Amino acid sequence: MSGRARFILAAVIALVALISYFGNTSVNPVTGEKQRVAMTPEQEVAIGLKAAPQMAAQMGGLSQNPKARELVQRVGARLVRESFAGKSAYKFSFHVLADRRTVNAFALPGGPIFITEGLLGRLRTEGELAGVLGHEIGHVIARHASERLAKQQLTQGLISAVVVGSGDYTSAQIAQLAGSMINMKYGRDDELESDALGVRIAFEAGYDPRAMAGVMEILAKASSGSQQPEFASTHPAPENRQARIREEIAKRFPSGVPDGLIK
Repeated sequence: MSGRARFILAAVIALVALISYFGNTSVNPVTGEKQRVAMTPEQEVAIGLKAAPQMAAQMGGLSQNPKARELVQRVGARLVRESFAGKSAYKFSFHVLADRRTVNAFALPGGPIFITEGLLGRLRTEGELAGVLGHEIGHVIARHASERLAKQQLTQGLISAVVVGSGDYTSAQIAQLAGSMINMKYGRDDELESDALGVRIAFEAGYDPRAMAGVMEILAKASSGSQQPEFASTHPAPENRQARIREEIAKRFPSGVPDGLIK
């Protein structure tokens, strides 16, 4: 293929990727944010329901501890029922994974939320659990999975254009690295947005949002000695997240957090 032909084909590939990305714009009915997403809410729910059993199996299966399951389901249901999260179209469900070694919690598109026994066993209060689950609910409501998929599709389209246009594998590697770093940044932004949403969700459900800062201490301790540099991780350092959580709390409660909340 001649250089001119490669350039034209590369331009077409890039244009299609850009039109597809910027054309899929919608306003989040809960957060009010204008977003570029790759799925409808109905598709997110369907994917989450289908993926939940597979994800549980990969993480060692669901916990057989009835007290742990009851606690997580009760706190999760309260967070959705008593907060603005209940106004969304998503089908939230809360699950405990039997994995005792992994300290983690995550959400699938559409509403399934998981926490490992490894993290649950380290939490000291119900308020800290509410903070973890509120953060994961925030990911679902903010449609981060659908946003990330749209960004990945755009990145792959542009990388393909670079490969076709240059015919140079080295350039493709550079483009791939740049695209990965762009998506990492968005991942960190997603985590911080979910922390802010988690503060709101926890408070509206009657929990003390300051407990989320305590969760960051637990995560920092759990990752001690194995933590990656923040610039090369999709998750901000727990210490930085803790500072941002405190800033969010101070912004929402300039006169101080009200008394009588569940800690």
